[in-house]
Amino acid sequence: MSRRILLAAVLVMAAFGARADEQPIQLKADLDGSHEVPATQTSGKGKLEGALNRTTKELNYTVTYQGLTGPATAAHFHGPADPTKNAGVVVPLKAPLDSPVKGSATLDDKQIGELMANNWYVNIHTAKNPNGEIRGQVVHAGP
Repeated sequence: MSRRILLAAVLVMAAFGARADEQPIQLKADLDGSHEVPATQTSGKGKLEGALNRTTKELNYTVTYQGLTGPATAAHFHGPADPTKNAGVVVPLKAPLDSPVKGSATLDDKQIGELMANNWYVNIHTAKNPNGEIRGQVVHAGP
Protein backbone atom coordinates (compact mmCIF):
# COMPACT_ATOMS: atom_id res chain seq x y z
CA MET A 1 0.00 0.00 0.00
CA SER A 2 1.42 3.38 -0.90
CA ARG A 3 2.10 5.92 1.81
CA ARG A 4 -0.37 8.30 0.20
CA ILE A 5 -3.22 5.76 0.42
CA LEU A 6 -2.28 4.79 3.97
CA LEU A 7 -2.19 8.44 5.04
CA ALA A 8 -5.58 9.04 3.42
CA ALA A 9 -7.07 6.06 5.25
CA VAL A 10 -5.72 7.27 8.59
CA LEU A 11 -7.07 10.78 7.97
CA VAL A 12 -10.53 9.47 7.05
CA MET A 13 -10.65 7.34 10.21
CA ALA A 14 -9.46 10.28 12.31
CA ALA A 15 -12.10 12.50 10.74
CA PHE A 16 -14.80 10.08 11.83
CA GLY A 17 -13.27 9.72 15.28
CA ALA A 18 -12.85 5.94 15.05
CA ARG A 19 -9.73 3.89 15.50
CA ALA A 20 -9.44 0.69 13.49
CA ASP A 21 -9.37 -1.46 16.65
CA GLU A 22 -12.65 0.11 17.81
CA GLN A 23 -14.57 -0.92 14.70
CA PRO A 24 -16.72 -4.06 15.06
CA ILE A 25 -15.43 -7.08 13.19
CA GLN A 26 -18.07 -8.34 10.78
CA LEU A 27 -18.55 -12.11 10.71
CA LYS A 28 -20.44 -14.51 8.46
CA ALA A 29 -21.10 -18.18 7.83
CA ASP A 30 -22.97 -20.09 5.13
CA LEU A 31 -24.72 -23.12 6.60
CA ASP A 32 -25.69 -26.32 4.82
CA GLY A 33 -25.58 -30.08 5.29
CA SER A 34 -22.37 -30.58 3.32
CA HIS A 35 -20.44 -28.71 6.03
CA GLU A 36 -21.58 -31.07 8.80
CA VAL A 37 -19.04 -33.71 9.90
CA PRO A 38 -20.17 -36.18 8.70
CA ALA A 39 -22.24 -34.50 5.97
CA THR A 40 -26.04 -34.70 6.17
CA GLN A 41 -28.62 -35.07 3.42
CA THR A 42 -30.84 -32.01 3.71
CA SER A 43 -32.20 -29.22 1.60
CA GLY A 44 -31.72 -26.92 4.59
CA LYS A 45 -29.63 -23.79 4.18
CA GLY A 46 -28.79 -20.90 6.43
CA LYS A 47 -26.67 -17.84 7.05
CA LEU A 48 -24.99 -16.22 10.04
CA GLU A 49 -24.34 -12.50 10.11
CA GLY A 50 -22.57 -11.18 13.17
CA ALA A 51 -20.33 -8.55 14.64
CA LEU A 52 -17.72 -8.69 17.38
CA ASN A 53 -17.09 -5.51 19.36
CA ARG A 54 -13.46 -5.86 20.49
CA THR A 55 -13.84 -3.19 23.17
CA THR A 56 -16.83 -4.69 24.96
CA LYS A 57 -16.07 -8.29 23.81
CA GLU A 58 -19.71 -8.61 22.78
CA LEU A 59 -20.68 -10.88 19.90
CA ASN A 60 -24.01 -10.01 18.27
CA TYR A 61 -25.49 -12.45 15.77
CA THR A 62 -28.44 -13.19 13.53
CA VAL A 63 -28.89 -16.68 12.09
CA THR A 64 -31.47 -17.25 9.37
CA TYR A 65 -32.35 -20.61 7.90
CA GLN A 66 -34.95 -22.50 5.88
CA GLY A 67 -35.69 -25.98 4.54
CA LEU A 68 -34.76 -28.04 7.61
CA THR A 69 -36.22 -31.52 8.09
CA GLY A 70 -38.11 -30.23 11.13
CA PRO A 71 -38.04 -27.56 13.83
CA ALA A 72 -34.66 -26.56 15.24
CA THR A 73 -34.12 -28.37 18.55
CA ALA A 74 -30.82 -26.66 19.39
CA ALA A 75 -28.29 -24.29 17.84
CA HIS A 76 -24.78 -23.42 18.95
CA PHE A 77 -21.42 -21.92 18.23
CA HIS A 78 -18.81 -24.69 18.52
CA GLY A 79 -15.03 -24.55 18.72
CA PRO A 80 -12.20 -24.60 18.41
CA ALA A 81 -12.31 -26.64 15.21
CA ASP A 82 -11.31 -26.38 11.59
CA PRO A 83 -13.99 -27.20 8.97
CA THR A 84 -13.16 -30.94 9.00
CA LYS A 85 -13.49 -31.46 12.77
CA ASN A 86 -16.20 -31.35 15.40
CA ALA A 87 -15.86 -29.52 18.71
CA GLY A 88 -17.84 -28.83 21.85
CA VAL A 89 -20.39 -26.10 22.39
CA VAL A 90 -18.87 -22.69 23.14
CA VAL A 91 -21.96 -20.47 23.03
CA PRO A 92 -25.54 -21.74 22.75
CA LEU A 93 -27.84 -19.64 20.58
CA LYS A 94 -30.64 -18.18 22.63
CA ALA A 95 -34.21 -19.40 22.21
CA PRO A 96 -36.55 -19.02 20.49
CA LEU A 97 -34.83 -20.92 17.69
CA ASP A 98 -37.28 -19.96 14.97
CA SER A 99 -35.59 -18.18 12.06
CA PRO A 100 -34.27 -15.55 12.46
CA VAL A 101 -32.39 -16.36 15.67
CA LYS A 102 -30.96 -13.17 17.19
CA GLY A 103 -28.78 -12.82 20.24
CA SER A 104 -25.55 -11.74 21.84
CA ALA A 105 -22.86 -13.15 24.10
CA THR A 106 -19.89 -11.71 25.93
CA LEU A 107 -16.71 -13.60 25.06
CA ASP A 108 -13.46 -14.04 26.95
CA ASP A 109 -10.03 -13.43 25.42
CA LYS A 110 -9.47 -17.12 24.59
CA GLN A 111 -12.81 -17.33 22.79
CA ILE A 112 -12.09 -14.14 20.86
CA GLY A 113 -8.74 -15.58 19.75
CA GLU A 114 -10.40 -18.79 18.52
CA LEU A 115 -13.14 -16.85 16.73
CA MET A 116 -10.63 -14.51 15.09
CA ALA A 117 -8.61 -17.53 13.90
CA ASN A 118 -11.75 -18.83 12.08
CA ASN A 119 -11.91 -21.80 14.48
CA TRP A 120 -15.59 -21.58 15.37
CA TYR A 121 -18.59 -22.90 13.51
CA VAL A 122 -22.31 -22.54 14.01
CA ASN A 123 -24.77 -25.36 13.54
CA ILE A 124 -28.45 -26.08 13.89
CA HIS A 125 -29.76 -29.39 15.22
CA THR A 126 -33.10 -31.09 14.47
CA ALA A 127 -34.79 -34.27 15.75
CA LYS A 128 -33.82 -36.07 12.53
CA ASN A 129 -30.23 -34.79 12.78
CA PRO A 130 -29.51 -34.52 16.51
CA ASN A 131 -25.77 -33.98 15.94
CA GLY A 132 -26.46 -31.10 13.56
CA GLU A 133 -28.34 -30.69 10.29
CA ILE A 134 -26.65 -27.60 8.86
CA ARG A 135 -23.31 -26.05 9.72
CA GLY A 136 -21.06 -23.20 8.62
CA GLN A 137 -17.57 -22.06 9.57
CA VAL A 138 -17.53 -18.52 10.98
CA VAL A 139 -15.19 -16.26 9.00
CA HIS A 140 -14.44 -12.54 8.76
CA ALA A 141 -16.78 -10.60 6.49
CA GLY A 142 -15.17 -7.20 6.87
CA PRO A 143 -13.09 -4.92 9.11
